[in-house]
Amino acid sequence: MTKETNTQAALRSHPSKLFVEVTTRCNLKCAMCVKHSHAACLPEGDLSRAHFARLEEGMPGLKAMVLSGIGEPLLHPDLEYFIGRARDLMPAEAWVGFQTNGFLMSGRRADSIIGAGAGRICVSVDASSAGTFKAVRGVGDPSVTARALSELIRAAREQARDDFMPGIEFVAMRENIEELPAVMKWGAKLGIRFAIITQLLPYEASMAGESAFDTNTDSALAFYEKWRRRARAEGIDMSRYFEIFMKFIRSDEEDRIVRHIEAMVADAAAHGISLNLQALIGRDEEMLAAVEKALEEAGRIAIENGIELTLPGTAPRSARRCDFVEEGSAFVSWDGKVHPCHFLWHRFQCYLGGVANSVKPKVFGDLESDGILAIWNSEEFRAFRENVIRYNFPFCYDCSLALCDLARDEESEQDCFITSVPCASCLWCTGLFHCLR
Repeated sequence: MTKETNTQAALRSHPSKLFVEVTTRCNLKCAMCVKHSHAACLPEGDLSRAHFARLEEGMPGLKAMVLSGIGEPLLHPDLEYFIGRARDLMPAEAWVGFQTNGFLMSGRRADSIIGAGAGRICVSVDASSAGTFKAVRGVGDPSVTARALSELIRAAREQARDDFMPGIEFVAMRENIEELPAVMKWGAKLGIRFAIITQLLPYEASMAGESAFDTNTDSALAFYEKWRRRARAEGIDMSRYFEIFMKFIRSDEEDRIVRHIEAMVADAAAHGISLNLQALIGRDEEMLAAVEKALEEAGRIAIENGIELTLPGTAPRSARRCDFVEEGSAFVSWDGKVHPCHFLWHRFQCYLGGVANSVKPKVFGDLESDGILAIWNSEEFRAFRENVIRYNFPFCYDCSLALCDLARDEESEQDCFITSVPCASCLWCTGLFHCLR
């Protein structure tokens, strides 16, 4: 699908994708999950049939429905009802699916879910070793997810569901990144047809050190690398800059370092590129090389086994693209509230480069009183989507002042461009994070 087509999807009279949170309850307490972060304060509850019925008018126009959110979908007693009802009303080529930790997937449940018409199910697999798996999930080992996938694949085979797509999701962290190739090989043997690799978005300060990506944008990195090559050719050690730039008396060599950095910063500013010198000079190149190696190996395994693979970047891209808005998505919370995207779905804090960013949900309507089409076509929701796809708002992570109070304060109504689109500090549009969509 081209970007032009995606942009058109945002402005159609109906959503093309619905992300429906069937429950906020979960049977696990995974360390990296927003549900268990201190700032989330998420109430627990299940989506009602009445609220789901308010979505039915929009189902004939859908390409996909994802029955996932903060909680574990298998805990909802009406999951099969939701799948079957959506499957009856959606176009034949559309699909219904969800993401799961797999712990509750029995043979009987697999039979009923496949029988209801589920088209794609993504099982979370964040490790190949028992030790790492338990460290991430708190309980269990990879055999749990192997059993879940095996039962789903068996059920699909027995019910002649050749269209069924079993897959896995892997959250890349420093702790587990070296196990990614083994996870891909393991999944290929089981028979997965797709894999989603995503970077970790830390919701607690204690998890920030587990991030396995560079906090500098791709444009800043490319610019810095050009000047670093020049420095090496001239015998200039840029890594010494923070040791010497405040010295009152400097040697000739030290003066050359400072002048080189100052010229680089001035050149970057002339090209509209913001540089975070501390993040650039202090970047963990050994870790990043290990991440890139693991992602490259995962890609090779996927090609060899015909697996549809979604890979994350190792640095935020400067050219933003909101897949959620461009593809015409709407997000529904368990209580019937309607939101525009993953980033603005729940209240939370996230951490990047040691800085906390507070995010509050953006609500455009409530299924308690309106159907999904009335909410989708409301003046406020349509204007929001139009403003997002213009991308005429700042990007905090390409700014030397990030994060300023306008971004960090969840009560701020405007950004530094004097716009009201609350997307300046969103990283979902930079290619780092992925989910089933």
